[in-house]
Amino acid sequence: MQTAPQPASVWLTRISHLPGVGIKRAAVLEADLDIATYLDLIHNFPYKYVDRSRIYRICELRTGMQYVQLMGIIRGMEQVGTGRKRRLKAILTDQTGSVELVWFRDIARIQNMITEGRQYLVFGKPTLFNGVFNIAHPELDHSEQVQTLTDGFLPMYTITEGMKRAGITQRVMRSIMSGMMQMLYSQLYETLPPEITNHYQLISYSDAIHHIHFPPNEQLLEQARRRLKFEELFFLQLKLQTLKVRRKNLFSGYPFPMVGHYFNTFYKNHLPFDLTDAQKRVIREIRTDMNTGRQMNRLVQGDVGSGKTLVALMCMLLAVDNGYQACLMAPTEILARQHHKNLNWMLAPLGIEVGLLVGSSRTTERRELMPALANGECHMVVGTHALIEENVRFHRLGLAVIDEQHRFGVAQRARLWQKGVQTPPHILIMSATPIPRTLAMTLYGDLDISVIDQLPPGRKPVHTYHHFDNQMAPVYQFIRRQVEAGHQAYVVYPMINEREDIKSVEEGYNTFVDVLPDIPVTWVHGRLSAADKDARMQRFAAGEIKVMLATTVIEVGVDVPNATLMIIEGAERFGLSQLHQLRGRVGRGADESYCILITGINLSEESRRRMEIMVDTNDGFVIAEEDMKLRGFGELEGTRQSGRLMTLRIANPSTDSGLVQLTREITEHIFAQDPELASEHYRPLHDRLNLLFSKDVDWGAIS
Repeated sequence: MQTAPQPASVWLTRISHLPGVGIKRAAVLEADLDIATYLDLIHNFPYKYVDRSRIYRICELRTGMQYVQLMGIIRGMEQVGTGRKRRLKAILTDQTGSVELVWFRDIARIQNMITEGRQYLVFGKPTLFNGVFNIAHPELDHSEQVQTLTDGFLPMYTITEGMKRAGITQRVMRSIMSGMMQMLYSQLYETLPPEITNHYQLISYSDAIHHIHFPPNEQLLEQARRRLKFEELFFLQLKLQTLKVRRKNLFSGYPFPMVGHYFNTFYKNHLPFDLTDAQKRVIREIRTDMNTGRQMNRLVQGDVGSGKTLVALMCMLLAVDNGYQACLMAPTEILARQHHKNLNWMLAPLGIEVGLLVGSSRTTERRELMPALANGECHMVVGTHALIEENVRFHRLGLAVIDEQHRFGVAQRARLWQKGVQTPPHILIMSATPIPRTLAMTLYGDLDISVIDQLPPGRKPVHTYHHFDNQMAPVYQFIRRQVEAGHQAYVVYPMINEREDIKSVEEGYNTFVDVLPDIPVTWVHGRLSAADKDARMQRFAAGEIKVMLATTVIEVGVDVPNATLMIIEGAERFGLSQLHQLRGRVGRGADESYCILITGINLSEESRRRMEIMVDTNDGFVIAEEDMKLRGFGELEGTRQSGRLMTLRIANPSTDSGLVQLTREITEHIFAQDPELASEHYRPLHDRLNLLFSKDVDWGAIS
């Protein structure tokens, strides 16, 4: 097994230097697939493979077939059509029938390349058009090459429309990869220690790369997949462990040793409800972190209504008791104003006034708040991204709380970290979107994680039902009964695009006026000004309005305990996580609450399964696990824009949970021995880690 320090200078070479690529094609590959260097290209794995060992007869073609190989004689070649509709057609025949071949690009070149009456090996995807099978842009080879072309599996790469326009076909992509493998195979050095590769029976890195691109058989392909999945997850966990060690050694300068007047008075006399055991446990974990003198970086997960905000408030009181300031940053003005209102209500008996800074804050409000933050008179502030504006300065920011952090960009979070005057503040991240365990280990493995896994006393599960949209009469009757019982209801419409959103909400409003003319109804959507939205929501919160029609603008930030009914129109258009968040808007009081999912009759199997899951459980963590099984890791909310993951090109935490756990345990063991990866034995890991994350943002400064 070949081992040596990784030649980073080679692997970070731009792909424009490769034969067959050039500057123009390189620009397309970078723009469309984020492939800029040799390292990117070698890790651009095929998305599937075609077994080329079989040659089909034309009579065997069926609808729904993927790529096939045929062998026959080409006849009747001609150009038809004019302008954009011009195309080249030919007929391929064998002893069992004929199929039409058609080309829309490079017509002159292809026509010159083909000799009528000669036998060819044809590879492509057959489609049925007007009762006749045709293959568009097939690959052609002379039949004499059948021995070399029908051996093993043919890799199929992602090809975008931009790549097609640049002349990058499957054949060109395979040619580029083959040339690169021949040129650089000898430099695919092994970096994993031999005790790992031997113990876990992993093939070498060089063999894995070769077999993933050009597998001679299915057995070696599976071995390559396993090694490269291990490789990706191992180095990701290694990076997360590096960050964790770095943070553990980062001196905060803000120890919170004292539980003082504000915390004690609030805890003993002014709690709005008794803390659950889970809340008490999480507060203890946070206090322990903040007493070490090292910077805390902790993620608090909790289901909808589990009391995360109360936990955050008590930790903010700890900061104030120890002479520091605290801020809470929310992703939307609606949510920020809701937090501001709740915190002021809970802290009024203590005489603490919480500041508010959002994008729409008036100049006069800013003139009062800015000096108070800078001189320390304002101990707590709630805001949106306005908190990270250049002119916002804190006197002694000791704790920054981030709510729904996945909605913020990486750079935005980084600017908040830098608001500490001399050293970074403690960081408390809150997420109401439950995260599956394997995803948490890959997305937040560098953070300490606390889970609030209990609901406060009195919170009842929301009864959930599924109705088709041709069953609306009983739904309207149920709304009326809820309103007559003194309660309120939400009706949420799916977000399609801005124009359709408005149309669906306004059409819904007209329907409600007709069906329930005596019930006060209002509506909100994205085109309303913040002031109009706030005014309508305030009327709903005050009980003047009984039914609120909205797009997902009310997903977060509206807390109306009297609302007992959530109707979700077009529920099949929502993901499980979003459906669960919307359902969490009701059930906040002591009364029985309900959620009705409205869908069309013709549901896909996945949509039907989502409705069944919502009806069966109120547990957000169960829902998150099911969501990951249905949609996969990469599509879950927050993973794409998180800015925290190197691209996982082959591993998938939703299906490779065993490898996630295994690589985490191995890397923890390595860091227990050598946290700096400085020894000669682990130096190749250190160098490989720097190479793999060479394009990434500075996680240490940002996360």
